[in-house]
Amino acid sequence: MSIPAPEGRRVALLTLGCARNEVDSEELAARLSTDGWQVTTDGSAADVVLVNTCGFVEKAKQDSIETLLAAADTGAKVVATGCMAERYGRELANSLPEAAAVLGFDHYPDISAKLAAIAAGETIESHAPRDRRTLLPLTPVERRVSDVVLPGHSTVDRHTPAHLRPVLRQRLTKGPVASLKLASGCDRRCAFCAIPTFRGAFVSRTPDELLAEAEWLAGEGVRELVLVSENSTSYGKDLGDPRLLEKLLPQLAGVAGIVRVRVSYLQPAETRPGLVEAIATTPGVAPYFDLSFQHSSEPVLRRMRRFGSTERFLELLDSVRALAPEAGARSNVIVGFPGESRADVAELERFLTSARLDAIGVFDYSDEEGTEAVTLPGKVSRATIKRRYDRLSALVDELCAQRAEERIGSTVEVLVEQVDADEVEGRAAHQAPEIDGSTTLVGDVAGLRPGDLVTAVVTGSSGVDLVASPIPTHHDPGDADRAGGEVGDGASVSGGPARAGRAARG
Repeated sequence: MSIPAPEGRRVALLTLGCARNEVDSEELAARLSTDGWQVTTDGSAADVVLVNTCGFVEKAKQDSIETLLAAADTGAKVVATGCMAERYGRELANSLPEAAAVLGFDHYPDISAKLAAIAAGETIESHAPRDRRTLLPLTPVERRVSDVVLPGHSTVDRHTPAHLRPVLRQRLTKGPVASLKLASGCDRRCAFCAIPTFRGAFVSRTPDELLAEAEWLAGEGVRELVLVSENSTSYGKDLGDPRLLEKLLPQLAGVAGIVRVRVSYLQPAETRPGLVEAIATTPGVAPYFDLSFQHSSEPVLRRMRRFGSTERFLELLDSVRALAPEAGARSNVIVGFPGESRADVAELERFLTSARLDAIGVFDYSDEEGTEAVTLPGKVSRATIKRRYDRLSALVDELCAQRAEERIGSTVEVLVEQVDADEVEGRAAHQAPEIDGSTTLVGDVAGLRPGDLVTAVVTGSSGVDLVASPIPTHHDPGDADRAGGEVGDGASVSGGPARAGRAARG
């Protein structure tokens, strides 16, 4: 049973890492608010600072440590949770005495009581790490009956139909875009990745839960849903239907108030033709392909325990563009993986030069404890990795800038996210939040507001960022009112944040 927070107690939730962590933080916020905590994202005036850490790569872990130390300087009780806390537990607690506790995923259902005890000066035993892959059955379809804690999956009452029960989530930001967690965990065994050990085996959320949460988000003013998971292409395999995402996308796009649905985290080896078609052609779904290539040289991919090649990846991109010529595509790549040769790097450069990707993240390889790659021979020196990283980073900057230039003269649908006195900024369909650049609207922009979807012509670019001018249109003002928004000075707009769907819950 949860212990109510002392009256007036404030908890600051600081979130690091990916969009999946942001969803988890909003579940924690709902749990804490329900039990009386005043939840904020400002760590400067809180009694307890709860840091949702990232444990993906060395740089992310260092950011988490620095955030924890800075929070401790405020005089508040500091608690670490999230991926890094789950991965290291007591080891992190022993090396970081500034933290009052290190809590894992299993503490989430009782998070309020734990923080209340910590605020009262009690000592809470820190999390003991374990391989979370071992907590669920090997057979995916048997995982639904498990009671294992899955952050971002929890509900208030699982016995009540999803559309009738409160959503266990409290938004920490108020913009027109929100992430919706499709699933947690991963069944792949990529040699460089430790995520499955602390996030566990793959588990999908059911369509009814996702649709109910999407309606709730729409009621909160959300206009774009970003579907997140460790591997979105596996969605539905544990529910008995590996094509379930193809069926779910039009349903999510049909939720009143939602104007765009975006899918992220696609595995190329699992990206079936039917899913390509669904993403590329479904009205309301962004023709956007976030494909985790990681490399394109076959020898490197095999050592990574991944599949594909330059030619196969180019064929996949060709199949996308055959259906949607202006589709967006992005990826991440790793340089310096054990055994990587000059020829492998040249092959990766050949692929990237031909792929016409809108955005590319470049990562320099580092050993991650607990992964197979740590044990592999042929380690590349740090100096060589840095040279390759710098070279490839310069190449992808040039390639992505060229791709943005190719879009000049094209028509884009821009979701307005920020309106300042002198600037209107948003994102086109090929631009995911925070990672793929943005589009600045110029010209006839009077009356635009966050949440408007504007048809515009691209007039310029700077790096991956675009400049676009709204297309004037003549219309019946009543049409805009019926669409749920206001249109300013004739710009082509689909109305502002809709309040359709069920009333806000949770």
